Amino acid sequence: MPEPNIAHKFPAKVELEAGKTYAWCACGHSQNQPFCDGSHKAHPPFSPIVFKAEESKTAFLCQCKHSKNKPYCDGTHKTL
Repeated sequence: MPEPNIAHKFPAKVELEAGKTYAWCACGHSQNQPFCDGSHKAHPPFSPIVFKAEESKTAFLCQCKHSKNKPYCDGTHKTL
């Protein structure tokens, strides 16, 4: 299984809106990190993780693409 590209070794602080759907980049090649821009189409077998925010809040989304709690950062970037 190929490894995702490490976009950054720090999380992205984002403001999520309740009820809004987001597509988190799983391949690491998006130019719109941490969100998907369709770059995964050139980097199979990756697909974005689509999720709906249950509440409006500040979140820290993974940009190293190795979190065990995708799309959220779990600190894995500190070990890469």
